[in-house]
Amino acid sequence: MARTAVSQTLKIDEAAALEHGLTVDEYARIVTALGRTPTIEELGVYSVMWSEHCSYKSSRAHLKRFPTDGRCVLQGPGENAGAVDIGGGMAAIFKIESHNHPSFVEPFQGAATGVGGILRDVFTMGARPVANMNSLRFGSADHERTPFLLRGVVDGIGSYGNCVGVPTVGGEVYFDSGYDGNILVNAFNLGIVQADKIFRAIASGTGNPVLYVGSKTGRDGIHGASLLASSEFKEESEQMKPTVQVGDPFTENLLIEACLEVMAGDDVVAIQDMGAAGLTSSSVEMASRGGVGIRLNLDLIPLRDPTLTPYEMLLSESQERMVLVVRKGREEAVAGIYRRWGLSCVTVGEVTDDNRFTALYRGEEVVSIPADSLTDDAPVYERPIKEPTSKRKPLDLARIHDSTDLAHDLLELLGSPNLCSRAWIYQQYDSYVGANTLVQPGGDAAVVRVRENGGALAMTTDCNSRYVALDPFVGAGHAVAEAARNVAVTGATPLAISDCLNFGNPEKPEVMWQFARAVDGMIEGCLAFDTPVISGNVSFYNDTRGESIPPTPTVAMVGLIKDSARVATAGFKVEGETVCLIGNGVPELNGSEYLFTKHGATGERPPALDLAAEVITSRVCAGLIAEGIVVTAHDVADGGIAVALAEMCLTGTGIGCDVVVPAPSVAATDSASRSDVAAFGESGCRILLSVAPANRSSVRKACEKAGIGFAQLGSTGGQSLRLAIGETGGEKRRAFELSIAALREPWASFLPSIAARRGGNA
Repeated sequence: MARTAVSQTLKIDEAAALEHGLTVDEYARIVTALGRTPTIEELGVYSVMWSEHCSYKSSRAHLKRFPTDGRCVLQGPGENAGAVDIGGGMAAIFKIESHNHPSFVEPFQGAATGVGGILRDVFTMGARPVANMNSLRFGSADHERTPFLLRGVVDGIGSYGNCVGVPTVGGEVYFDSGYDGNILVNAFNLGIVQADKIFRAIASGTGNPVLYVGSKTGRDGIHGASLLASSEFKEESEQMKPTVQVGDPFTENLLIEACLEVMAGDDVVAIQDMGAAGLTSSSVEMASRGGVGIRLNLDLIPLRDPTLTPYEMLLSESQERMVLVVRKGREEAVAGIYRRWGLSCVTVGEVTDDNRFTALYRGEEVVSIPADSLTDDAPVYERPIKEPTSKRKPLDLARIHDSTDLAHDLLELLGSPNLCSRAWIYQQYDSYVGANTLVQPGGDAAVVRVRENGGALAMTTDCNSRYVALDPFVGAGHAVAEAARNVAVTGATPLAISDCLNFGNPEKPEVMWQFARAVDGMIEGCLAFDTPVISGNVSFYNDTRGESIPPTPTVAMVGLIKDSARVATAGFKVEGETVCLIGNGVPELNGSEYLFTKHGATGERPPALDLAAEVITSRVCAGLIAEGIVVTAHDVADGGIAVALAEMCLTGTGIGCDVVVPAPSVAATDSASRSDVAAFGESGCRILLSVAPANRSSVRKACEKAGIGFAQLGSTGGQSLRLAIGETGGEKRRAFELSIAALREPWASFLPSIAARRGGNA
């Protein structure tokens, strides 16, 4: 084979392969597959396509166990995003994906391009993006670099989302010292499309032209997938800013409109985003899915810098670029639409019948690889699995004093990193552009209207990584269950999930044990709720200098509300309503925010999980909302029932409540007489409702019929939270009263105080 000048001057051997993130064995497989030594361009292509980020070589053996089919699934894993039927001839397309390492190295651009990439995954399938969300993990609130990273990531998300014109409607933020050296930025997008107009990235038709669309190619992002996203952080990793892409949301906006216009016709055969691994992955994946080949002429690639080598063209991850296969003879018509939107559109290749990925440069063949060698035949590893030997000691409540001041402790929790208001973040996002947002950020789940069928979609991202660290199986099951509760309290029935599995180095047997157990736990949760996994992402190598992050399998769940007029929110709205608690959850201090915040402990395990009861409770709640009986509902989660009640006071119309919280009658490791367990203990399967007195009996009867718990706690009214624990001898004990203004001060002020602190890199 002919070589370029670049290929001729660089020795291709095992050492070069190691520099590209490949192993010696993988290099031998490449030589065998080609029957010769690869060119430098081919070595680069293999390095990105066989990287952990692109090939899932450490996780594929486990991911195949996920349930991926269901009553509403139109497209499962294997495409750019997943699709579900939402009725009325419409479909929802959604996916969540990581952009972790780039966001730690360069927080603004890393987060911004994470948003841009997930948008392209969705509109590539023909859907108009209607909602962004995110799931963020930062280090300890008092770590010197946390304020800089927090400001940069939030600014990047807001800047890109606001400029591109897609609302950012929700998400979650979590602080933990385990993320000090490796933050997580997971981006989610959901789009709407006619169910019979979904596009897929499957190339076909020998001789059909391959079109390059969008921004010109530069040097940004080269080896982002193979060397930045697929290896541990080291001392020098923070100097890898050139591997972070640079985004342009205004070009993305044009790209969305132009692509949707082109896809409204019949000229497009296949379309693929140039995401991780850029031009290489988009071309190879389309060819492999279609069982065809693709030949590119790199001389035709639009360049920002004419000195780019073919190696750099193939591996660049410059943003806002797409690859299309169109019907032969229609390329000029398609190009005309893109040019009208001010975008480049150039024919750069064609579909072939040889099942190979081929690239030419200056008349020489620099790449010729069997397409399946880069995809289906990529390495798959059964990594060793070993349960960690260290065990946590059982929680001994005799050594932990009960709360002596519930009011003080509640204020401290409301002003803590993981329970304070997130308004400082979401107020920087445009949540209403498009005029379809029904429930804005700050609630249990976001809700957007689907005008085409009269319904609405609820969506949430969830994961309590402390629970997962204590027990990956139970903790991952909790992530699914909490997501289901969060959509249920808006009135939605869960449809499906997308996952973003963030873990440490897969070469560590203990990390793979965490991963495998978390997958098992998610499977159990998804089967219970009938919510198949239709898309997602695995992010390994979230390690810094040998230390792994807490295991964080993030769940993004979407639920359907058939009538957009029947949507519930969390805040108290009317005085004189009855405050009820439904569900079978029993509060515990194990794994709770209270135990960690007040006592610096985590406990030995997460709270118990009863998936059968979770399913029933969520269905009862969603059913009551659909009937119009309930318009106020809130999941009881982190911080327990006292924090949940405070949130209902703070996010409503300024109305408080007067309630008596019963002491738990049963607790495996917690004393039923403790007031801190009753107020701040955590569990699954608990939902607070506020209902008109006339509807109280309907709620009780629905719970009794379903076999779940019902408790009448008190009523709404006034401008304070008045809370008592249980009753002893007919008298309320440990009562306190806090005004809504007093609750708001620590809750609203803590996060801005973190962001305002200088340090780290700024």
